Parts: sequence; C-alpha cells; structure tokens
Amino acid sequence: MIVVDAGHGGSDPGAIGNSIIEKDLNLKISQYIYNRLRELGVPVKMTRTTDETLTPTERVNRVMNAFGASSDVLLISNHINAGGGDGAEIIYALRNSDRYPEIIAQEFEKTGQNVRKWYQRRLPSNPNRDYYFMQRDTSPIQSVTVEYGFLDSPGDDVSLLKNNWERLAEAVVRATALYKGISYGPAPGENIYIVKAGDSLYSIARQFNTTVDELRRLNNLTTSTLRIGQILNIPTITPPTGETTYTVKSGDSLYSIARQFNTTVDELRRLNNLTTSTLRIGQILTIPKITPPTTGGITYTVKSGDNLYDIARRYNTTVDEIKRANNLTTNTLRIGQILTIPTVTPPTTGETTYTVKSGDNLYDIARRYNNTVDAIKRANNLTSNLLRIGQQLIIPSSTPPVSGGTIYTVKSGDNLYDIARRYGTSVDAIKRANNLTSNLLSIGQQLIIPT
Repeated sequence: MIVVDAGHGGSDPGAIGNSIIEKDLNLKISQYIYNRLRELGVPVKMTRTTDETLTPTERVNRVMNAFGASSDVLLISNHINAGGGDGAEIIYALRNSDRYPEIIAQEFEKTGQNVRKWYQRRLPSNPNRDYYFMQRDTSPIQSVTVEYGFLDSPGDDVSLLKNNWERLAEAVVRATALYKGISYGPAPGENIYIVKAGDSLYSIARQFNTTVDELRRLNNLTTSTLRIGQILNIPTITPPTGETTYTVKSGDSLYSIARQFNTTVDELRRLNNLTTSTLRIGQILTIPKITPPTTGGITYTVKSGDNLYDIARRYNTTVDEIKRANNLTTNTLRIGQILTIPTVTPPTTGETTYTVKSGDNLYDIARRYNNTVDAIKRANNLTSNLLRIGQQLIIPSSTPPVSGGTIYTVKSGDNLYDIARRYGTSVDAIKRANNLTSNLLSIGQQLIIPT
C-alpha cells in the first residue's frame, strides 16, 4: 500500500526557477508514479490530484487516512530542490532503515542523475524527532521525501528535470518494485531488461544487438557480475529510416513475425544480426520498412473472421491485387496483420461512392440513385447481390432521359410490354435506356422512358 504525495500546491508554489514551478512538476511526477504503480497492480492513493492548497495538517491527515496508520504503508513525497546544488537527495524517517532510499539512489544513478546523499534530519529542539513534518507526523508509516534535483542547478539538473523527469519518476517506480518485491514490467518505450537466471552481460548484449562495454557504461557497472532481478538500462536501438521495432511476445517465432509484417525470416535475421532462429520474450526486433503502393493505397488491419476474398470485395479490388501489394504467398491472414489495400480508381464520368449501411440492399440503393441493380453490380464487379456493412460501392452515373424522356416507377402488375405500349415506345428501347439484360421488373423500380 503506497501513498504518493505531490508536494506544495495551490497558493504554495514551492520553488520557482528556469521555467520550472515546483508544485506543477511535483504533480506530474506523482501522477506518473501513481499510474505506473496501478499498472503493476499496487494499491496506491494520492494526497492531491489537482492544484489545491493543503495545510500540513490536512496533508498528513490524507496520508494517514489513505490506508490507515501502519508500517506496511509506504509514503513517497515528491519535491524539487533549490539553493544552487546539483543532484538528487532522499530523506527518510528516523524510524526507518536506509535500504529503500539506497535503492532509489542506485536507480537514479542508472538514469544519469547523480545523488548527493540519502539521509535523516533531526529536529534541533528534540533530536529524537524528525525535522520534516512528513516524516515526523506520519508514524508508523515508512516515509521518504524525494528531491529529484535542483531547479537552479549550475549542472545538468535543469535539463533532466525539464526533459527526463519521466525517467527519474520511473527510477522511483523501479526502486519501489525492487524494495517491495513487486513484479515489475517496464513502461511503454522504456528500454530496460530484468536479469534472469543464466543471464550474462555477453548474452544480454547479443540479445539486444549491443556490446558488453555499452551495457557497462550505461549502467555504471564496474564488474560483469549480475544478480537475478537486477534492472539494466538497454541502449536505444535506432532503426533505419522508415523501419520500426517489435517486442517479442510469448508464442512468437521468426516465421510468425515475418508473416505478420509481410517480410521474410531471412530479412529479419539479416536486419537483426541473428545467427539462429531462437527468440526471447521481451527481445526487440527491427522490422524492415514495408513499401506501400505509390498510387495512394490505404491500410487495413485484419480482424477476427476476415479473409482476403471479403476484404477484396469490401474495397472493390481483387485477392490477387491485395496479395501483390503485400507480397503474400498464401491466402492465410493473422488478426492484427496490417494490409496495404491498393487504390481503386473509379471512372471519371461523374460516378460517386456509397458506403453500405445496416439494412441496405442493392435494390434500395439502385432506386435511391435512379439506377439499376445490374449497373451497380457491373461497376463493382459483383457476382451476387450480397452486401457487407461498410462496403464501398461505385454508383455509376445515371443516363438522363433524352429530350422529352420521363421517369416511370414500376407498380404491381406492370411489365415491359404494357409500359412500352402506354408510352408509345418499344420494349427494346426501354431496355437499352435502362441497361436491362432481362424483362424482369420489381415494384418501385424506376425506369427511364425514352421519347
């Protein structure tokens, strides 16, 4: 059970300098830690979630009421220092050991932030009591105050606080997980690795396409000795322009990943300097760039139940065309697979497009656009009258009546012979004017009657 305190707030801004307002940055850091701890399944509460003024008494009450007064509760009070120093400081209560502050200091150093000290401070009037009220008045809770750096530092603190405060906050999350034995998973985009049994710097370096020296430099290691559960920073792998990365998950194989990204096993092995096809969960692979068609194609993400035939129909293209655009050798698809759909260029004769909605059918759509079912089917290469919600149809231009022509709506009992007689024309003339291939009519169908 953890309480996260964002120091200052409201009418109390804390320290201000170099475009940093302490109360605001404290709140950002606290919200970050709160959200990450929740992701890790940890019971956590905050003393404030908005820019509000809290008296010392109210702040302490919120701490003590969050989970009760218990030594099992951990309080993290977040602050930014001032006074011209450089580096982080961690203050802990007289009743607590220095193990947790020491782990925080170690994790800070991994981010590149130097640590001035972790310490206790006693009340001058009573050396048996803590100097700071957040330690003094929160017994028996385990309490630490974290000063992340100096906002008026002559060193690199200002840059770290402005540009890398998330990494500093994540360091506190990692330290908390290590100290409390919480199962830890990295934040999205966080390049870290948790040491497992059998690992060595050499094997980890090979896994992440880096070197032992780079791992030692990035983690301030003086030896090659590792411990299970140790968190290592992994250098960022910058893929070539247009490429992306993929994190290996349980059940993955080079073959399945290659299929998912429309590439080959050989290309993945070449790009990632792999000598075998063995993968490890959490391993980061560089994925080669997929070149879409140059004719303005769109992308489609495969969903459950999809197949190439249905997708081709939906976008008025063909299975072969989709396979060519995506270098597919089979018709098998995977949920989540991204397909490039080649652009369908409709004729430029005044046609329009229509997106099929629930309840639509070709007959109703044809009537709505003064068109025919046969003409719509021809324009869209349809072999049946079946439609799918979301399917896009090309609606061909209706041929307006010639001078003096009119529109007739078919009624019950009508046939082409009677209509032709009524308007002094012929069955063949009506069929030509409406692109009809048979004499069948449907009630409500609109016919162009030539003069």
